[in-house]
Amino acid sequence: MTSQPPGGGQPSGGNAAAPGEPGQGSVILPTHRIKRTRTGGAWVTAALFALILLLLLIFILENGQRVAISYLGAHGHLPLGVALLLAAVIGILLVVIPGTGRILQLRMVARRHRRLDAQRAPVPPAPPNDASSPGPNGDSR
Repeated sequence: MTSQPPGGGQPSGGNAAAPGEPGQGSVILPTHRIKRTRTGGAWVTAALFALILLLLLIFILENGQRVAISYLGAHGHLPLGVALLLAAVIGILLVVIPGTGRILQLRMVARRHRRLDAQRAPVPPAPPNDASSPGPNGDSR
């Protein structure tokens, strides 16, 4: 009479399933998924900004010839890379400043609408007043 090991599986030998492979009687464990965090996002953002700053530094160093700059009567000499970077930053600010104003304006309008919606919310009905119970002055109504 031959005996089977408990659990109905095959005896451990050369043909047993590897730990990572599903086989007879093996349990497949759920895979764990790690959620993204703000710290992880900040780390990726910082790495991208460092890469961009490195590329900008290379751009400025490669474009070092001095150029004459005139703007609204102001005259000066700057390296070409710095002048182009300055022009790009000023262009970005011309977009960001009005955009920020519009975002703030929309947030104020949304906050005002939320406040009005909260005021218009239906008031829950008061519990029914039992006629047999005495009123606030001790008299029954």
